[in-house]
Amino acid sequence: MPTFEDLLKSFRQTLENELSLWLEVKQARAIDVVPASEELTGVLSDYVFRGGKRLRPALLYYSYRSCGGTGDETVLPLAMAVELLHTYLLAHDDIMDRAELRRGKPAVHLVFRHLHRSREWAGDSDHFGQSAAILLGDLAQAYSIELFASTPADDKVWPELRTAFSSMVQEVIVGQYLEMTAGYREDLGEEELLRVLRMKSGRYSVEWPMHLGAILAGAAAQQRQALCDYGSLMGEAFQLQDDLLGMFGDPERVGKPVGADLAEGKFTVLIHHALRKATPAGRELLTTALGNPDLTPEEVAQAQEVLRETGAEKRVVQMIEERMGAAQAVLSALELEPEGKRFFEGLIEFLRGREA
Repeated sequence: MPTFEDLLKSFRQTLENELSLWLEVKQARAIDVVPASEELTGVLSDYVFRGGKRLRPALLYYSYRSCGGTGDETVLPLAMAVELLHTYLLAHDDIMDRAELRRGKPAVHLVFRHLHRSREWAGDSDHFGQSAAILLGDLAQAYSIELFASTPADDKVWPELRTAFSSMVQEVIVGQYLEMTAGYREDLGEEELLRVLRMKSGRYSVEWPMHLGAILAGAAAQQRQALCDYGSLMGEAFQLQDDLLGMFGDPERVGKPVGADLAEGKFTVLIHHALRKATPAGRELLTTALGNPDLTPEEVAQAQEVLRETGAEKRVVQMIEERMGAAQAVLSALELEPEGKRFFEGLIEFLRGREA
C-alpha cells in the first residue's frame, strides 16, 4: 500500500512531466516570435523546477481523486494552474520581502540583476532586476489563467469553479496586503491576526486547492464542506509552523536565514504572543528588531530568547497540535476514496515532522 511519501512523489513526477512539456511549447512559441524572449521564459522555467514539494497541486489532485474524480487529463490542467499561480506569487513576494534566497538559490530579482550587470547594460541593476521579476510573475499568472481556462470541467461545475478560482486569487492578494500592514495596527487581536494569515496563506495553501478539486469532481455539498473544514485547520497549522521555522528552523532546510521573517517585518502570531507577555525590555527588543533589515545574528538570538521566555514558542506549538487533532477528527468521519484519505492522513504526520 503506497505511503503518503509515495503518493506525493508519484504525483510530483506526473505534474512536473506535464508542466515541463507545456512550458517547452510556450517557450518555443515565444522564441519563434522574438528570440530575446528566452531571457524571460527561460528563467521562468528554471524557477518553476528549482524544487518544491508541489503540495498545493497535490492537495487539489487527491481531493479530486478522493471525491471519485477520474482521469488525469481532467485534473492536471487545474493542478498546473495552481502551481504557476504559486510561482507568480513567490516572485512578487520575494521583492516585497527583500528576500535574496528562494529554495536555497538566488531570488528571481537577483537573477535578473546579475544578468543586467554581466551584460554591462546602462541603468540601475537593482531596479531592472525587480522590474523583470515582476514581469516574470505576471507571465506565470497569465500561464496560470490559460491553464485554468483549458480545464475540461463539466458544464455544471464551471460557474462554481470559476468563482472559487477567482476568489482564491483575490483573497491571497488582499491577505498579502493585510499581512504587510498588520504590524502597524496596534489593536490587532489574535483572532483577527489569524484571519489575516488564513487569507494570506492558510486557505490559499490547503483549503482552496482542496475545494477546487472537490468541485471539479462534482462532490456533494456536505463532503465538500468537510474537506474544506479539514483544509482550513491544516492551512492554519502549516502557517503557524512556517512562523516557527522562520525563527527557529535550520536555514539550509528552510531555504532562508533564521530571523528573515523578523527582519522583513512579518507580524506573526508568534510575535503577537511574545509582545503580550514580554517585559518592557523584551518588548522593546522585539519592536526594534521587527522590520530591521540589518539584524545581526546576535540580535536574532536575543529575539529567539524572548520568544522562548514569554512562552510564545510553546503556545504556537500547542496551537498547531490543536489544529492537527481537530483536522484528524474531521477526516476520521469522512467517507473518501482510500487513496485520497491515505494522502490526507499522511499530511498530518508530514506536518508533525516537517523541517522545511
